[in-house]
Amino acid sequence: MPTTPATATHSSSNGTAEAIMLELVDENGTTIGTAEKLAAHQAPGQLHRAFSVFLFDEQGRLLLQRRALGKYHSPGVWSNTCCGHPYPGEAPFAAAARRTYEELGLSPSLLAEAGTVRYNHPDPASGLVEQEFNHLFVGMAQEALKPDAEEVGETAFVTAAELAELAERHALAPFSAWFMTVLDAARPAIRELTGPSAGW
Repeated sequence: MPTTPATATHSSSNGTAEAIMLELVDENGTTIGTAEKLAAHQAPGQLHRAFSVFLFDEQGRLLLQRRALGKYHSPGVWSNTCCGHPYPGEAPFAAAARRTYEELGLSPSLLAEAGTVRYNHPDPASGLVEQEFNHLFVGMAQEALKPDAEEVGETAFVTAAELAELAERHALAPFSAWFMTVLDAARPAIRELTGPSAGW
């Protein structure tokens, strides 16, 4: 699996971190309030809106990212192309496109909705909990990557067979707690995008 190290960096304009607010939702995905990002992830977790992006190259390979070691939640693990949280009032589609560009320096092509999935995944390493109503998106990566090193440690394009092999060796190449859940939920849309020969 050839990987590409992330080298780009950027910082906020005033050098200080602002509190990031998330949109709290009910079991139907209806907005019911807001919460600060870290508070929403502290056990037992508060159900909040999230998104997950899966981008593919022309060969039908999935773009994975290894989360930067400096991230407070799930650092150093492999995950889908991009994931995150819309700002309160921000459309999930807009948030997915925005965050993909911020993290990877590319604008997705043919980005399309791929359904939603709700899950509750504790992260034993950090003690944080992912209680998410997740909007799924699939699309194409047709530009050169320019990853932000504060967000992304490495990137790799993998075939379905290579991903299955990595999953068998999970201890050697750990994935985020939510990765397989969102991948399985997005598979119908992934198959439609990549075609049967890609094996997804």
